[in-house]
Amino acid sequence: MSKRKLEYPIIPPEDGSTKRILPSIRKNFRLRDTFAALGYRNYKIWFWGQMVSLFGSWMQSTALSFFVYELTKSPAYLGYVGFAGGIPAWILTFYAGVVADRFDRRKILIYTQSGMMFLSLVLSLLTITGIIESWHILLIAVGMGIMNTFDAPARHAFVNDMVPREDMVNAIALNSTMFNTATSIGPALGGIIYALLGPAACFVINTISFMAVLISLLRMNIVPVKKTIRTNSVLKDITEGFKYLFTQKTIMTFVLIVSTLSLFGISLVTIFPAWAVNILNGDSTTNGFMQSARGVGAVIFALIIATVNKYVVRGRFLTYAILAVPLVIILFSFNRSLLFTIPLLVLLGGLMIVIYNLCNGLIQTLVDEKFRGRIMSLYTFSFLAFAPLGSLLIGSEAELVGIPSAVLLNGIILLLIYLLIIYRYPRLKNIK
Repeated sequence: MSKRKLEYPIIPPEDGSTKRILPSIRKNFRLRDTFAALGYRNYKIWFWGQMVSLFGSWMQSTALSFFVYELTKSPAYLGYVGFAGGIPAWILTFYAGVVADRFDRRKILIYTQSGMMFLSLVLSLLTITGIIESWHILLIAVGMGIMNTFDAPARHAFVNDMVPREDMVNAIALNSTMFNTATSIGPALGGIIYALLGPAACFVINTISFMAVLISLLRMNIVPVKKTIRTNSVLKDITEGFKYLFTQKTIMTFVLIVSTLSLFGISLVTIFPAWAVNILNGDSTTNGFMQSARGVGAVIFALIIATVNKYVVRGRFLTYAILAVPLVIILFSFNRSLLFTIPLLVLLGGLMIVIYNLCNGLIQTLVDEKFRGRIMSLYTFSFLAFAPLGSLLIGSEAELVGIPSAVLLNGIILLLIYLLIIYRYPRLKNIK
């Protein structure tokens, strides 16, 4: 695909004014710029296959969380299931990063997606037969966690195998658009199907949906990135990855931002079923709409990032987002109406995806290819390991002090940490 070059370089003004940025966007913008990565055959195949699979995944995720709450009536148990899925990340993430650097990433993804399809099938059969118990769900969560631990670093690094560096941030933003389009529709569908047909129907649909991503991976014509022949042990490779990270203060800052958001921000999703039932007096459909509202906001903001990322100072927008997210969470904690819940979650989902997208894109732009898999494993560790820990934390808080107070506490902690990061790393807002 031929790429249109900008007529002149776009340099955002130092004072942060948008007066010169907006005319530059209008002069150079074409709609295809928003979807530039889809001009590459491999990425387009991946995009649509993964999209179908994610619809199923979100239907299952939403149905499973409500199913767990129906079985146990415990917000804390929602946290246990989330934490169980994160246990493998604490043990295997760095090894998974080495695997992503040493082996063919497409083959890794074929294995991990097949494993998740098998576990979804087991969950479907246990539910259909009526023999499922809460401990079965914990074990399946651990199995899914193992698959995700190897899948995530390979999947993030795989973007580099499908598109050239100049379109990598666009591809990452479109990945988020794809992910959150499924997030915005899948949960609502899951909630409706759950109400009409029960949880097993959602699990069966997810099992079938994995075929789409597996077929897309098999159809791709990937020229594997040349791997450096390694004679080091796995432990030495992991150690080298950490040494490299510790010399990259900027990358470390992005990892810290994502880790904090995963621990005290995204964990809010864990208690959506309890919020829907206890605070909003709703049901599985209410839970699905809450999940979907977050996804709608994420889609909108991800498309904005895909469009303007070449024209703006990304560090400045990241700074705005990390200040806004905890304020929205604090505001959400005082909300008791579905009328206000939906727009707040739209805004929250959008701001969170800005943080994840910009941190991911900036890390991918800065990292040395030799360390890409290992550094992306650290990035995914900041999500896969800390989000489940955050789930356990907020579930336990909700049992002790109540659901709204738990949300408020997390919002205050998140705000304090982000203020400290901005104070200690003031040049963050100037990173382009």
